[in-house]
Amino acid sequence: MRILPQDQAALDLVGRGEADLIDRAVRWANVNSGSDHAEGLNVTLALLETETARLPAEIARIATQGFSTIGDDGSVRPQSRADALKLTARPEAPIQVVLTGHYDTVYPADSAFQSVITRPDGALNGPGIADMKGGISVMLGALAAFETHPERDRVGWTVLLSPDEEIGSPASAPLLAELGARGHVGMTYEPALADGTLAGARKGSGNFHLIITGKAAHAGRAFHEGANAVAGAAVIAAALHGLNGRREGVTVNVARISGGGALNVVADNAVVRFNVRVPDAQAAAWVTDAIGEIVETPPFEGLMLDLHGGMTRAPKPMDTAQTALFEAVRETGALLGQAIAWSPSGGVCEGNNLHAAGLPNIDTLGVRGGLIHSSEEFAWPDSFVERARLSTLMLCKIASGEIDAVKLKALRLETM
Repeated sequence: MRILPQDQAALDLVGRGEADLIDRAVRWANVNSGSDHAEGLNVTLALLETETARLPAEIARIATQGFSTIGDDGSVRPQSRADALKLTARPEAPIQVVLTGHYDTVYPADSAFQSVITRPDGALNGPGIADMKGGISVMLGALAAFETHPERDRVGWTVLLSPDEEIGSPASAPLLAELGARGHVGMTYEPALADGTLAGARKGSGNFHLIITGKAAHAGRAFHEGANAVAGAAVIAAALHGLNGRREGVTVNVARISGGGALNVVADNAVVRFNVRVPDAQAAAWVTDAIGEIVETPPFEGLMLDLHGGMTRAPKPMDTAQTALFEAVRETGALLGQAIAWSPSGGVCEGNNLHAAGLPNIDTLGVRGGLIHSSEEFAWPDSFVERARLSTLMLCKIASGEIDAVKLKALRLETM
């Protein structure tokens, strides 16, 4: 591959838009859009809708599905989220690229971390500036530049910006699955590491909530008439923790136990919440079966167990399609003087969803940054143009066929 004159023209356009790439990301990050902050999510959605109107695409708000959460008292609570934003350009083109991102963050409405500042070393420090409002800006900048390319008509693209990635995509998962099945190549804009390293293989993840119902009784007068749900939760939590170390790459994290009440009352309710991480589908099946065995029978008489949740994101291994795509991105980066490397990650994202639906994808095409999910979250300003240029050139090479999207999709389907 080499950079052709028409590619260079698009790349030059990205460079001229550096200030806009950064400024709009800062504006978006200054609006709190925590996953549970409905008002902030809707304000951010409106800002994104206005910004994306610059692109030659059909823009639509898409309703996300309802889901349920489990309260600390064991109640099942219906939930809903804001709409996703979908942009569609040339859906009948022979090559289809799916670009995804999320506009929710991990910071609640009352977080002390509410705005972007510039650190003494020049890095931007703010909520979501890396994860991933900076990434969304990079994505839109690349698409705007690509739309000036003479071979753009060979490529159709769909963007999905979702409101719930940070809580596991329970509301947008069907939308991701639908797009993953239809597309040839996926591009997702989670932040790269500070040095530009991409995430390669990703583990799969599951979130579980076990409701334990016991029987209340007076702790002094009638202790043996009760059935202590909190004690049962402790026994089960220990058994779940005991799964660690039994299979390579599998971890079970008992994250929280809630329930009970006054000290003189035998607890009649408890909830055990835990997360699992697995390297492959076989490990996912093993840990699911192991959990099933643990919760099949209560640890003592008088308890009832009700398991909710499951595997929310499948593993994303470096299969033949992923390997071929990463090599193509490495070659593309080299044309720009960018050394592209990748390493495995225990984290999960929308890239897992897309891969499970049959879409080879790169899911850390966003800005270079770090310390995400903390008040130290940062992004390097010079990475906005750098990463937008990488995505722009990828799109150019997909359009020219030098990155063979159809072949990549076929390779992925062979491994499903």
